[in-house]
Amino acid sequence: MFLIPFLLALCFHEYAHGWVANKLGDPTARMLGRLTLNPVAHADMLGTIILPILAITTGAPFFGWAKPVPVNADNLKNPKVGMFWVALAGPGSNILLAIIAAFTFGITVRFFETATFAKAIIEFSKTFVLINLSLAFFNLLPIHPLDGGKIFAIFLPDRVNQKLEEHQTTFSILLLLLFMTGGLATVIYTPVVQTAQFMLRGSLSVFGAL
Repeated sequence: MFLIPFLLALCFHEYAHGWVANKLGDPTARMLGRLTLNPVAHADMLGTIILPILAITTGAPFFGWAKPVPVNADNLKNPKVGMFWVALAGPGSNILLAIIAAFTFGITVRFFETATFAKAIIEFSKTFVLINLSLAFFNLLPIHPLDGGKIFAIFLPDRVNQKLEEHQTTFSILLLLLFMTGGLATVIYTPVVQTAQFMLRGSLSVFGAL
C-alpha cells in the first residue's frame, strides 16, 4: 500500500525531468535509457530499495530517492531558463499525480463506494496523494541539490548559484540530519496534510459526495 505508490511517484518524477529536458534540447536521458517509466531504470539500491523496505519492516521514518536523471544544461537552448523548467517538472509531475489520485478518490466514493474493490482504491488513492505531495513539497525546498535549489537559481546571480552548487554535499548532509532528527518532517508535514485534505475534500465536492 505504501511502497508501490512510492516507486510510481519516484519514477514519474524522474521521467518528467528527462522528458522536459529532451523537449528543450537535451537528449541525455533518452540516450541513456532513462526516458522511461520502468522502475528498474531509476532504482537506486539504497534510496529506492533498502531504506524504504527497512522503514516498512521496522517502523522507521519513510525516506528514499531514485537515481537522478542526468541533464546536460549545455544542450539546452537557454541553459538557465531550461534548467528552471527541467527542475520544476519533477515536483510538478508529483502534484499532477496527486490531483489525479484525489479525483480517483472522489469518483470511487461517489459512484463505487459499495463495490468490493472500493475500500482498496480509496486507501490507495489517499496514500498516493500524501506520497506525491510529500515528494513535491520536499523537492521544492530551495536548497541544492533538490529541485527547489535549481528552480530558485533562476532568480539569483550566476556567481551565487555557483557557490551554492559547490556546497551541495554539505546541504545534503544537513538535509539528512534534519530528516533523522525529525526537523524535516516538521517543515513539510503541515502543508502536505493540509493540502491533501483540501484536495480530497475538493474532489468529494466536485463529484457531489459530500
